[in-house]
Amino acid sequence: MPKQMVRLASPLQLDSFVDGPGVRMVLWTQGCPHHCEGCHNPQTHDPQQGTLFAVDDLIEQIVHEPLQTGLTFSGGEPFWQSDKLIPIAKAAKEKGLSLWAYSGYTFEQLLADDEKRRLLELLDVVVDGRFVMEQKDYRLKFKGSRNQRIVDVPASLKEGKVILSSYDADNQKLQ
Repeated sequence: MPKQMVRLASPLQLDSFVDGPGVRMVLWTQGCPHHCEGCHNPQTHDPQQGTLFAVDDLIEQIVHEPLQTGLTFSGGEPFWQSDKLIPIAKAAKEKGLSLWAYSGYTFEQLLADDEKRRLLELLDVVVDGRFVMEQKDYRLKFKGSRNQRIVDVPASLKEGKVILSSYDADNQKLQ
């Protein structure tokens, strides 16, 4: 059976302090349909670029990293490769890592797509919505523009509506 591969913009990044709380690993997925003006990572847009990595090898690396407290899926658009990220997310959750993702899709759009929803249901937090240059604000924590939301995924799924994460509370005061 061939190995399952995921296309990434770079190898697993360690020791991030800006892609969620704590000391985090980041998987920078390759490919994005949104092409937001002013995107921080335009090199991740082309789905034919980047490098293929074996999902099993990434899982091994993630579960054996002793100092990381979380894993963040960023990109690109992580939900373009939901099926490849689901086993990685499951392994991260089994290890007890906090799991975040950044997406240009809204929470509601992710819920409406069965494959994307399966990945969403494994997350603790999703920072949703396209980056909007006119709403860019450097003071915001864990997001780039005021329209984006830091969504508490388990609470939102339970309540059937978007519940903002406590990490978005300080951001709301800036708006």
